[in-house]
Amino acid sequence: MNNNPTQNPLYPIFLLPERLNILIVGGGNVGLEKLTSLLKSSPKAQIKMVAKTFLTETIELAKQFNITTKVKAFSKEDLEEVNLLFVAIDNKEESRIIRDEAKKKNILVNVADTPDLCDFYLGSVVTKGDLKIGISTNGKSPTLSKRIREYLEEALPDSTQEVIDNLGIIRSKLTGDFKSKVEQLNEITKKLIE
Repeated sequence: MNNNPTQNPLYPIFLLPERLNILIVGGGNVGLEKLTSLLKSSPKAQIKMVAKTFLTETIELAKQFNITTKVKAFSKEDLEEVNLLFVAIDNKEESRIIRDEAKKKNILVNVADTPDLCDFYLGSVVTKGDLKIGISTNGKSPTLSKRIREYLEEALPDSTQEVIDNLGIIRSKLTGDFKSKVEQLNEITKKLIE
């Protein structure tokens, strides 16, 4: 175990947004950015949005994916049955109030551009079929995360999905106990890197 105090302390997980109730508070550029990011990764995500005003692009995208939008000021009732909250408004004090209400309900929160109010951050994501790689610099350099994403998108071959599918077939046919299967898969995948 590494006890390096300078090590990035974030714990990466991959969520299934179609199994969660997600609320985005804000309908401007940042709200649109959050909505676009969620839908790019998970087009079936269960999302509702609340904002005093919405960009036309946000409304159009929401309609395409059957996302509920409500033109109104946020109220704590909006948090009912919410699992994940994105606060995407340009008002630090109001963002803090919304975050505090969410924390009373144990809802995980991301407040745009306010790391100290966040339970989680959004990193850069590389996707090649079923392969998804998350990249984080612990908020210190989103530009570097973006450059690494661009590099990996270009470096990973178009045949990546075919390799994943073939490995899935091989994995389903392996026999033996868990340890034996892991050893066999390690040998097979080691050849991919060489």
